[in-house]
Amino acid sequence: MTASYTWDVFTTLDGFGSYNAHGDWGGYWGKQGPELLDHRLALYGAEQRMVFGANTYRAFAQMLASSTAESEVRDPWVTRMRSLPATIVSTTLEGPLDWPDATVVSGDAVDVVARLKEESEVPLRSHGSLSMNRALMAAGLVDRLQVTIFPVISGHTGQEPIFQGAADFDLELIESRTFDGRTQELIYLPTRHH
Repeated sequence: MTASYTWDVFTTLDGFGSYNAHGDWGGYWGKQGPELLDHRLALYGAEQRMVFGANTYRAFAQMLASSTAESEVRDPWVTRMRSLPATIVSTTLEGPLDWPDATVVSGDAVDVVARLKEESEVPLRSHGSLSMNRALMAAGLVDRLQVTIFPVISGHTGQEPIFQGAADFDLELIESRTFDGRTQELIYLPTRHH
């Protein structure tokens, strides 16, 4: 049986995954609330394996290294995510990494994840890793696209357009939730549009 693969991504309404240093939004674009944070904690409570590209791993490792126990970077769900086994797909990183149960696998992400899907006993999940996950979607390896849309437009400060350069996809909405009266989570089954 093939393990399922979920691409979990945060975005603004206008499709940006982050903001530049001149933005003053703060994490979650300042829109996190208790319902969202509780949901994220529960989501990462299930047994699963994380999959990250090198750039996302580096960003997480740098944020966590420079954070304090009280900062939002150390939200309980992030701490739980960090405790899960992780595969880092990279041709530039070498172990050991500053992640408790991480393995670096060198090679093309499509090949690595195809093999992981065949071998893994638990579901696979990736948070962020935009370029890697766009390639995985194009290869038909993303089973679920979980998009959390924060209620902001970051036209001036937005960086990293989530789907820039992505292939065309039809999306079947299978779940939707609203957290704290403002943040939307949409879960889709993506199918390549031909």
